[in-house]
Amino acid sequence: MSDPEHRNDAETTAEEESTALSDAALLERTAEGARRLRSAIAAAVVGQDDVVEAMLITLAARGHALLVGVPGLAKTLLVSSLARALDLSFGRVQFTPDLLPADITGTDVLHEQHGSRSLRFQPGPIFHNLVLADEVNRTPPKTQAALLEAMQERKVTVGTTTHALPDPFQVFATRNPIEQEGTYPLPEAQLDRFLLEIHVTYPSEAEEREVARRTTSGKPPAIAAVLKAREVLAIGRLVPRIPVTDEAVDLAVRLARATRPGAERAAQEVRDYVRYGAGPRGSQALVIAAKARAALRGEAAADVDDVRALLIPALRHRIVLSYRAEADGVRDVDVLSAVERSVR
Repeated sequence: MSDPEHRNDAETTAEEESTALSDAALLERTAEGARRLRSAIAAAVVGQDDVVEAMLITLAARGHALLVGVPGLAKTLLVSSLARALDLSFGRVQFTPDLLPADITGTDVLHEQHGSRSLRFQPGPIFHNLVLADEVNRTPPKTQAALLEAMQERKVTVGTTTHALPDPFQVFATRNPIEQEGTYPLPEAQLDRFLLEIHVTYPSEAEEREVARRTTSGKPPAIAAVLKAREVLAIGRLVPRIPVTDEAVDLAVRLARATRPGAERAAQEVRDYVRYGAGPRGSQALVIAAKARAALRGEAAADVDDVRALLIPALRHRIVLSYRAEADGVRDVDVLSAVERSVR
């Protein structure tokens, strides 16, 4: 799906398929597609079921995700495995301190033919459906901003010309939380562009044994594409149409508002340890992610259980803790747990 004609054909086919099939039939196909994706990724990645589930939710919701974890936990492998399981174009950007905005967005280059010269746009690696932004915090803010602007606008401007990015366009970025030397933390306003922040944790002992056995036994398993581009696009169009209960929307809004220290019913932990809470994008993220979670499970509507299940990944990067929280060893998950207890 790397050329414009292929993209347009896939988009047209997806629209036709969405029109021809009922939402119930599309929902059934979505649940089956999610099952096949989980199986395909499991062929290369041991465990990390919760991480895979959050990545699929991001995919279905047409959002972007930030994967956070120490080195060696298969963050890059998770994203590349998802890409191989999809019939989408894939681009990888290894972020470094000397990376320039043009290195990811592309630039105009001088083209000479038959004695005439002209400027032609040379697309950068961001011009793919699925982009892996590896170690996104290793590049300066100017280059980070170029990527994050593209994530928000889904287009880039080079010179005086604006270029649309492929549809779908989704970024899965990785960040190492323990190495601070030579890194540039993402500003809170830019973190807000990510639908979910997904933390990748250590495997269990049994899983680590399987990792050691599998990765030292020869070639890695081949991953075939199990979802076509038109199916991915159809899922992306279905998710916003998934009904959501009034109670779930009300809960999403109350959870987001409860992270703000000035809120009337804010928990004491929020008043003591939070400088700034989640904005309206927080409640929006909870609702659309809840719809995606319901769709992947084949459920006809999203409810309060879907919202509660996504509280931490949807809001943890949208709250700014105070220096007192750092001094007292209070983490974002501790604050959000208090928020969940206070909102019933």
